[in-house]
Amino acid sequence: MRWDAGDRVRVLMVTSRDSGRWVMPKGWTMDGEKPWDAAAIEALEEAGARGHIGSEELGQYRYGKVMPDGRVVPCLVRVYPLFVDTLLRNWKERGERKRKWFSPKAASKRVAEPELAALLLSIHDRPQKQPVIRELLKSYR
Repeated sequence: MRWDAGDRVRVLMVTSRDSGRWVMPKGWTMDGEKPWDAAAIEALEEAGARGHIGSEELGQYRYGKVMPDGRVVPCLVRVYPLFVDTLLRNWKERGERKRKWFSPKAASKRVAEPELAALLLSIHDRPQKQPVIRELLKSYR
């Protein structure tokens, strides 16, 4: 996320590689990495976003991950807030994804997962009221 010139929060979304739907950068847990550090690595690989990551969850949502063999694996995604400092021009998955900034409300209308939409809407009006965001802002700004 970031704040725009009008001091409104914006969230960075990427398209999925398979269907092209809008999603948040996410990935599997990584051996030897704390969950929030793994989230920062995924944001860099999938969106070319570098920044300051919070170690407390902003929230969670569930979705069904379709595997290459057609199986659907239920996944629980833990969302960690990342304030973006830099967007790279070239990043690992640049050729496979698009990225775009949205207001949380606009992003909520573009995602397929109802729990993710609700999470995005929860930060729409007053993101500084979210305890996790408020704590991260203290160390960020």
